[in-house]
Amino acid sequence: MAPRNQDDDIKGNDHDDTVKPNFRASQLTNAELVPDAGKVHIEPAESWGTGIINDFKRTVGTHWVKEVTNFNQKTIAVTLLMFISVIAPTFTFGAVYGKESGNRIGAVETILATSWVGIAYSIIGGMPLCIIGSTGPVLAFTKALIRISESLDVPYLTFNAWVSSWLLFYCLLSGFFDVTRVIRLATRFTDEIFALLIVSIFVLDAVGDPFSQVGILRYFDPNHKSHSDYQDDPNYNYLETALLSTILGFGTTTLIFFFRSFKTSSFFCNQGVRTSVHDFSVSMSVVIATVVKEFLFPDVETEQLNVPDQFEPTYQCCTSDCLTFFPDDCPDQAAAAGARPWFVDFSDLNGKGYIPIMAALPALGAFLLCFLDNGITWHLVNHKSHNLQHGEAYNYDLCLSGIFNFVNGCLGLPWLVATTVPCLIHLNSLAEKDKDGKIIYVQETRLTMFLSHLMVGLSLLVLQVLQLLPMPVLYGVFLFMGLSALPAMQFWNRFLLFLQQPSRYPDTVFTRYMDKSRVHMYTLWQILFFGLVFFVQNMSAISIIFPFMTLLCIPARLSFLPRFLEGWELLLLDGDDLEIKEWEDKKRAAMHSIRFTDVEESKHGKEESMEDEVIDA
Repeated sequence: MAPRNQDDDIKGNDHDDTVKPNFRASQLTNAELVPDAGKVHIEPAESWGTGIINDFKRTVGTHWVKEVTNFNQKTIAVTLLMFISVIAPTFTFGAVYGKESGNRIGAVETILATSWVGIAYSIIGGMPLCIIGSTGPVLAFTKALIRISESLDVPYLTFNAWVSSWLLFYCLLSGFFDVTRVIRLATRFTDEIFALLIVSIFVLDAVGDPFSQVGILRYFDPNHKSHSDYQDDPNYNYLETALLSTILGFGTTTLIFFFRSFKTSSFFCNQGVRTSVHDFSVSMSVVIATVVKEFLFPDVETEQLNVPDQFEPTYQCCTSDCLTFFPDDCPDQAAAAGARPWFVDFSDLNGKGYIPIMAALPALGAFLLCFLDNGITWHLVNHKSHNLQHGEAYNYDLCLSGIFNFVNGCLGLPWLVATTVPCLIHLNSLAEKDKDGKIIYVQETRLTMFLSHLMVGLSLLVLQVLQLLPMPVLYGVFLFMGLSALPAMQFWNRFLLFLQQPSRYPDTVFTRYMDKSRVHMYTLWQILFFGLVFFVQNMSAISIIFPFMTLLCIPARLSFLPRFLEGWELLLLDGDDLEIKEWEDKKRAAMHSIRFTDVEESKHGKEESMEDEVIDA
């Protein structure tokens, strides 16, 4: 046989249209299949404000009309789901803000901020699938600001307003110079550490947080704050309350998953009915659980949603100068002299003229927190696997975030950012998926966020109705929100591999081509960094550095992990989907070339053997 010219294998034969295996590919190692595999690259900066302009043109300027006119049944169902998902944490955060700030910020302020910012963002925001609200990290930072203002002997609302002013400046500066492109350095490694952290907050707050007094199982504590209101009632039994709360909470979660399962079942007369049951699963479950409590167990007291009695600033004043809080500071006074003004007095510095400049320093931490809280959530929502078509707007939306929080600071309202779990719930609720759970299409709309946050604002008119909602039922919704986000996380699915038989691992690109010990090594590193961030976030003394710990996950992935894992392994574990597909296509081509070579050599060996037999004969 004539020797084969290797150049023909590489370049191909111009006179033969038959596709031939590339024998050069068969000689490539896994690391050589895709150059710079596992490395993360970002595009050059869009400086001098062009990034903001391009973001607006790409999103609001192109898709706004379609996003405000695509009303359908799913819009109604998702609106109700997001209202329930937003209203409960809004009241909860409002109560905590009131406790930590001495009632300078409370439930009314939190409701107002959530409503107006959500409505405004749904109209002019660049990425309307991202739900705006209060978050644990922002609350932790607010607590630190309160301690700083007390140490400086400056009114907290005034200090917060000046910090908000600097926060606006940093956000505008960052958007102007396209600093948000740094978020694109975050890979699945960082994204899912942050996402799992937020999921853990939802799950722990629902079941029973070891770091606070919230959660279903906390009702079994006889000293729980919800039992104190009935300590003088001889007929009150805290164990009855705890047991009913447990049934309502976990029952609500079970009902939601039960109703959602009908979408892929054979029950009911047609797919339209099954889809409706799926879409309204949360709303129906909340109503059913509330009815069960009110009509089957009317004599068993449960903790109700804590809402204010009327719409006015939470801080009620003993005197006209509003320096003391009614009724705590003036128990003998029959009525409050009035409420604090809605607009914060920037000049109320208690004689400390350096505060406007000094506020720039804590504002840096606030900016970093908002930058990461928003950026990582935006990055998660806009992952390519979600098949979103209406574009990204990191710079434009960061500027909007700065403007919104500046206005909130001027009014004495809490800061708001993109909330990870509600954003993912919103995205998945608007998505159509195949039988394997892969997103095929997402209804990208502004209506669900607009209507749900409008309902949050209108809830101020029906506060007495909202008081009927049992807190255990809302904890059940929290638990659903956390658990439903887990299956889509590769981090969680890789953790489950520790508990599974290796021969029955799910078929993924990394289980097909990587040694299982290497996959476990990567997961262990991710668990370690998650544990560090989780520890810092839950330790009040050092929680203010939580944003910095999250930020450190980016250089850890870029510079630290490559010391232990090869680039192609990092690519398969948390790389871009298109690059993973390119690597896998080349790997298959190489494997096909090897098999083709083996067949050719086997045939060539048989021919030589036959020639030897003829010569011997």
